[in-house]
Amino acid sequence: MDELDVTACFCAHVGTLFRGSYAFIGRLDHQETAVSPVSEKDRIMKTRCGFTLIEVLVVVGVLGVLAAIAIPNFNSGTKDAQATSLHGNLHIIRKQIELYKLHHHGSLPAQVGETGTDFARRLMTKTARDGAPGTVVGPYLERLPANPFNNRATVRVGGPAAGANTDGWRFDPFTGEFQADDNYDANGDGTPDHAGL
Repeated sequence: MDELDVTACFCAHVGTLFRGSYAFIGRLDHQETAVSPVSEKDRIMKTRCGFTLIEVLVVVGVLGVLAAIAIPNFNSGTKDAQATSLHGNLHIIRKQIELYKLHHHGSLPAQVGETGTDFARRLMTKTARDGAPGTVVGPYLERLPANPFNNRATVRVGGPAAGANTDGWRFDPFTGEFQADDNYDANGDGTPDHAGL
């Protein structure tokens, strides 16, 4: 738009505000201006203030390209945040299992044949030295965190290897190993990425 178009557009809006029947015709270089009577139809035709279809399509195309570039970056950031959260959760829970073993003379929070409920109860409530409900030691966790890759806050004791995706976590009652139980496989090789963490 040149200066005359900008001035005419501005004046059309001002004229609309004051409901006048005159439009301002002039330039922005402070030269003498003239006011002349104009019909409503002529004023609308001379004061086009919108965008053309081509201009709108170009802007939409540019925004589409920017979105295509930005969205994958957000997704990778989400996976990185989930992986960091998973590592942090595993570290904290494993440390609390070690503390439980120390307080309970080497016993694990769940034995063969027990369930995830037994494991959670022993880590989240006070217990006696033999692991029975009591008031001597604990609790070790306020709550069991959810696995960020499958959003489950449950524990499976024993059973199939980690990666079965039946619970958020897997606890091995023989070795005391605590693992993520999600089946996330980023590279598609058939092996869950977090089973070996």
